[in-house]
Amino acid sequence: MFLGKQFLKIDKWFPSSKTCSRCGNVKDELKLSERSYKCECCGIEIDRDYNAALNIRDVGKEMLKY
Repeated sequence: MFLGKQFLKIDKWFPSSKTCSRCGNVKDELKLSERSYKCECCGIEIDRDYNAALNIRDVGKEMLKY
């Protein structure tokens, strides 16, 4: 615990940028030059880094359930 916060470490190979934060679809490939994420399944278009941040947040929430 640090300042009342718990530190969680997620798998460094978790595909946070390649995973859709809305539907969970995982892209096979996403080039670093692609700055936005567009899901082929649900159609969401979102900033790549924001999408990754949402996925990391959600993984952390899942880890805290157990």
